[in-house]
Amino acid sequence: MTIASRRFCGPLLALMMGLTTAEADQTDSAVFDLTLKGIYAGTLSVSGAIKGQSYAASGVLKSGGLVALVKKVRYDARSRGSISDGRFRPALYEEDADTGKRQSQSVMEYSSGVPQVKKYNPPRKKKDRGVDPASQGGTLDPLTALYAALRDVPEDQACNLAVYMFDGKRRSQVVLGDPQPKDEGISCPGEYRRLEGFSKKEMKEKSRFPFTMHLEPAGDGMMRVVEVSMDTLYGNGSLKRR
Repeated sequence: MTIASRRFCGPLLALMMGLTTAEADQTDSAVFDLTLKGIYAGTLSVSGAIKGQSYAASGVLKSGGLVALVKKVRYDARSRGSISDGRFRPALYEEDADTGKRQSQSVMEYSSGVPQVKKYNPPRKKKDRGVDPASQGGTLDPLTALYAALRDVPEDQACNLAVYMFDGKRRSQVVLGDPQPKDEGISCPGEYRRLEGFSKKEMKEKSRFPFTMHLEPAGDGMMRVVEVSMDTLYGNGSLKRR
């Protein structure tokens, strides 16, 4: 994931961990408006489908409004793999990003849960601090984590996570605290943490990003994410579901 897309998506990336039983079929589609310091900055669209023990997801982040006049950003990603009772195991992740200044692509395949970077453009430099993919078994790709966090879930699975992610170069973590009642829904305090593979400058500017997810009932005992408030490098931000 590019620096620009991580600044928007990082605090959102999350996953509900589970056991190893079959998952009910499910289809999700959501569009969120992104605001930074109260100013409209773009949209995040995430969709996915679960059928049996397989899943496929796609996501698009793009700048909009006044922000797009200054800097156009677009992040497209696709992922697929297997799932059992909320536990996702990616098999393939593909990403195309454009920061307005640089375009990049990456492809990761997984073998026994270990990511294998098949494509990473622009190529890494020898002095690159990137993490060795062979050491990242059990991690999730950014889109799989994002889809799992934003999809509808049973109430007893909400706000219960502590997962690690790997984007082909960097390792990070998302944790959520105890759920708290809010209006007719649930509020989940959380934090996104940069761990390894980030530059000294990136770690110095900020390594922890607190955020709060707000979920409301979606019917049939399911909960739905309707808003995410977060701390970003650009100031306070939020995602509100349309």
